[in-house]
Amino acid sequence: MSEKRSASAASSFLFKLTESFGNQIISFVVGILLARLLSPDDYGVLTLLMAFIAISQAFVQSGLNTALIQSRQVDELDRSSVFYVSLGMAAAMYVLLFLIAPALGAYYEMAGLAQYLRVLALALFPGAMLSVQNAVVAREMAFRKLMISSLLATVLSGATGIIMAMNGFGVWALVGQQLCNQFSLMVLLLLQVKWRPHFLFSGKRVGRLIAFGWKLLLSSLLDTGYQQLRSLVIGKKFNADALGSFNRGKQFPELVMNAVNGSIQSVMLPVLSEKQQDVPRMKQMMRLSVMVSSFLVLPLMAGLAAVATPLVRLLLTDKWLPCVPFMQICCIDFAFYPIHTANLQAINALGRSDVFLKLELIKKSYGVAILCVAVFCFEGVLPIVWGGVVSTLISAFVNATPNKRLIGYGYFEQLKDILLPIVMSLVMFAGVYGLSFLPLAPLPMLLVQVPAGVVIYGGLSYVCKPESFRYLLEMGRTLSRKLAEKKENL
Repeated sequence: MSEKRSASAASSFLFKLTESFGNQIISFVVGILLARLLSPDDYGVLTLLMAFIAISQAFVQSGLNTALIQSRQVDELDRSSVFYVSLGMAAAMYVLLFLIAPALGAYYEMAGLAQYLRVLALALFPGAMLSVQNAVVAREMAFRKLMISSLLATVLSGATGIIMAMNGFGVWALVGQQLCNQFSLMVLLLLQVKWRPHFLFSGKRVGRLIAFGWKLLLSSLLDTGYQQLRSLVIGKKFNADALGSFNRGKQFPELVMNAVNGSIQSVMLPVLSEKQQDVPRMKQMMRLSVMVSSFLVLPLMAGLAAVATPLVRLLLTDKWLPCVPFMQICCIDFAFYPIHTANLQAINALGRSDVFLKLELIKKSYGVAILCVAVFCFEGVLPIVWGGVVSTLISAFVNATPNKRLIGYGYFEQLKDILLPIVMSLVMFAGVYGLSFLPLAPLPMLLVQVPAGVVIYGGLSYVCKPESFRYLLEMGRTLSRKLAEKKENL
């Protein structure tokens, strides 16, 4: 990779990281305010609604978004054709959800579910536009534009949700927040990204992209359906209150993981796709992706698990304490996502959607089996969540297996690359969690635990100097030097 392209990837990563962290911080603050205003039952209803929307969105994107990013040559005919296919699918899915909404409300015995779903499903339409807009941003590495638009959309939608919640709208406040986010993001990207759909369509071009994308569509449906299956089961077998607690517990670690790991992987797909003919270089870039994301995500998950109780008591009040065990278990689950996503992005970048689909079929087969065991052989929600952890650990090995053959980077080599951050994170967790036995109120406790975690992990990184730590230091120096040179030239 040229120095210019490396700098572009580094700056894109920083823009994407800023966007993700900014969004997560704003969403975090908005979520705290909404959680204080609303009940776990309200969030349980939204979680159930979003499960159906997520599955529908997988159909809207149809795997064509990734195909647009991965393909070597893409022109306006491709982009416009994909947009019209996505828009048509959005209309079809909306009609389907509109028709089955009453039956779903009756099945889950939730009053108002049909009305909520019919309104929230309108978010599918901006999703069709966003699918292509995000592909344009990724191909052009224009993550600064996405950062600005996304942050503004999050602020606008957060304000909408809070105002509605303060005025007693309940679940409608959460529905309004989701709709506002999707529509405002679409409009803001229209102002930032100079792409508009043209009156162009080619079935041949769509067919070419679908040849790659249909496997990703099926893979996405399998993954999305599986990810939402736990929520659907909990919502039916237990109640909206339990589902709301589970969802809130999952949101904290998911928010952190998406901010760091999502930023890295969003940038890595176009970078890896560009180097798909240079296998040694792909392996090198993938190693950096795995090591850097794990170096950042693992301590964050360990720290979050250690401070879960005082954090929830301080931010969400005691009514949300039932979400603490879910949060701690999900921290273990999300800690290994960097390995998952890096391996899958490498497979996508190589254009091996066939391998991607095979992996999804294998993973979802044993994932559903584990879920069935948790549901029918154990009592309560916790076994269901622990089952997800078991499935994740097995999947880390399954996802890495093909890359041993494709790029020479197998599971055990990957495990070796992240072993040191794992050990450092466990040491940090033990130190931070040990402090939780001090007789302190939530705020003083966090003021002791958080700095202690930073000092422990930072000190271990300085002493042990893992490769990821050295790379981040070097990247920081390079960017600082370039910024200084740019300032001198002004």
